[in-house]
Amino acid sequence: MFMPDEISNASSVELLTVQEIAALLKVPVSWVYGHLRKRCTDRLPAYRLGKYWRFRSEEVLAWLQGHGEERRAV
Repeated sequence: MFMPDEISNASSVELLTVQEIAALLKVPVSWVYGHLRKRCTDRLPAYRLGKYWRFRSEEVLAWLQGHGEERRAV
């Protein structure tokens, strides 16, 4: 059961669709789906809601920033 603080925090978090994440990252939708596959070694942080995928923009941007730092370190 949700506590009142959790409900107010949950309502402030907007979940984005695959199309919105693709637009945010400026990549094709197929690229996003490719990075959701189980065999992908660097999966996007996402939530599965039935047949739908949803994302938190701050998690995806943190994932992207982490990948940029890994590439600079090589």
